Amino acid sequence: MLGRLYVTLPVSFSKNTSSSARWKAYCEPKDFNPQNPSIFISPPASASVGCYKFYLYVALKNGKWNCVSGNFILLCNPWCSEDAVHIPFEDQREEYVQSDSGLLFMGTATNPISRPWSFDQYEPGVLETCLNLLQVSPLHKKNKRRDYLKRNNPVYISRVVSAMINCEDDCGVLKGNWSKNFKEGVNPSTWTGSGDILKQWAQSAYKPVKYGQCWVFAAVMCTVMRVLGIPCRVVTNFDSAHDTNDNLVIEEYYSETGQKLNHTKDSIWNFHVWVECWMDRRDLGSEMNGWQVLDPTPQHRSKGVYCCGPAPVKAIKKQHIDLVYDIPFVYAEVNADVYAMIVSKGKVLRVHKDTERVGSLICTKAVGFPRPQNITAEYKYVKSHSPALSSRSSTPSDISTLSRDSSSGMSVFLTLDESPVAGAPIRFMVQVINKHRVAKMLKVHLNAQAKEYNHSPSDTFWEEHGVIQLAPSEVKVMKQQIFPAQYEDVVGDDMINLAVVLEDMANEERVLASEEFNIACTELSIEIPDESSVEINKDQTATISFTNPFTQPTSGVLTVTGAGLMRSKMHYRMPTLSPGGVVEQRVTFRPYMVGSRMLQATLSFTNINTTIRGFKMISVES
Repeated sequence: MLGRLYVTLPVSFSKNTSSSARWKAYCEPKDFNPQNPSIFISPPASASVGCYKFYLYVALKNGKWNCVSGNFILLCNPWCSEDAVHIPFEDQREEYVQSDSGLLFMGTATNPISRPWSFDQYEPGVLETCLNLLQVSPLHKKNKRRDYLKRNNPVYISRVVSAMINCEDDCGVLKGNWSKNFKEGVNPSTWTGSGDILKQWAQSAYKPVKYGQCWVFAAVMCTVMRVLGIPCRVVTNFDSAHDTNDNLVIEEYYSETGQKLNHTKDSIWNFHVWVECWMDRRDLGSEMNGWQVLDPTPQHRSKGVYCCGPAPVKAIKKQHIDLVYDIPFVYAEVNADVYAMIVSKGKVLRVHKDTERVGSLICTKAVGFPRPQNITAEYKYVKSHSPALSSRSSTPSDISTLSRDSSSGMSVFLTLDESPVAGAPIRFMVQVINKHRVAKMLKVHLNAQAKEYNHSPSDTFWEEHGVIQLAPSEVKVMKQQIFPAQYEDVVGDDMINLAVVLEDMANEERVLASEEFNIACTELSIEIPDESSVEINKDQTATISFTNPFTQPTSGVLTVTGAGLMRSKMHYRMPTLSPGGVVEQRVTFRPYMVGSRMLQATLSFTNINTTIRGFKMISVES
């Protein structure tokens, strides 16, 4: 029985495998005991997901009946070739269904930063909470029978989960917050896993947990889908377009001196995180089988509800925008064009079109390895197949963005010397080319602003202005740097928007180059004395060390957690550490689950808006 739906079937004394389309039950004749029977129940591959009740009736020789009842939970089965979520490779089933830890990728396309995450699907109570998520959804409350019947379809299940991860239309799991005011809840950056979020939601009688942002929504959905047996992976789209007017164009505005302006509702997030789930699309045809985009972040209404997908990745690449679900929205996120404009007194002085920036890198965690896998080519036709992770540049020194403008008499290129690291100067160079055969006198304006990954930049924190002279056809390179003391108190975990505007003093013609980048922090180091001897229910010791890379003293709180390794989080107050100083913290834990486990450490500073993380994969033996 599933709710009030039921099926009655005889128990046979042979394992009949002739048909997998019906419910079957059998027992071994030699082992049959009517007082304590062992019965094997075999559901069809198309059976609905849920918590079932069963009743077993045995007719005894004396004319009486013996009745046994119980419960079992039925999930999707990616190992079954007839199941709509069947994924054919064992290493992918291990990664996308069984693995309870992973990496989320953030930062920028040219400098992706990995963030460890614990999916926690084996933690106590998580399975029950994920099943209850289906029970408290509006579709179940509206029509229980219809909901139960449709739970045999992963397309339907995934849409229900996508809507229920956010709380905008229902009693969903998470409340989004993209402000900097998290007083009524938790800063999204402090979450380290899905278990705490799902448990808090269940224990509060399904009141939304505060707060989440895109990577939190996606990671929690990944947990729920894996629990339900649907292969799932977390995907990051770098330079993700948020096209509010559906014209596939993102407009950006800059002042005459290179300051980025907030003049439009359109935006480009430095990164946006969603999930992909693996399933057959029997509603669309076998050519659309495979990975499907689902986005639980509440930014798009699909049939009136804040959810997105499942949109076949193959349909996005082939531009089949007439198919369901939400393909045009996802297509714009990875393919919109960018128009960067220099404006003055309401007048547009210059427009530059960039067709490669949006969706410049789409990646997920590689199967079996703690590194990103570039899947950009699965979404769009990339022009070149560089061996590097990013599809736009092969090395950090080759990075350049807005610049090339053949209609202008001058060109400008803005290039970072290397990926910026906390505690070191940001070094970059500006290359100016005079394409005319006459000398030019140019004004040069350099501007740096801090920005959150999903917002327009804040006020300028660094700028330089000057005048240079170029001979006919001359190329001039100017080297610049921004020192740590100039950016540490401003940037923190935020990005930097760096722009240069050239102005031809003879005709007031202008050209623009810009780059948005993140500043990487050194990770916490985690060492285990003898990694080959970690055993279940046996005390182990880890040493966590940190070297202060900043130009000022730091202090903070170290938090250590690990699903299957420790029952609860451990917190340690770290002493004030001088620049360049080193501190170590010994942590004792007792593993309670075998297999590959992730030990996480997070150091949150009290005087700097930065969080440093580290993780260690530990193999626990029985």
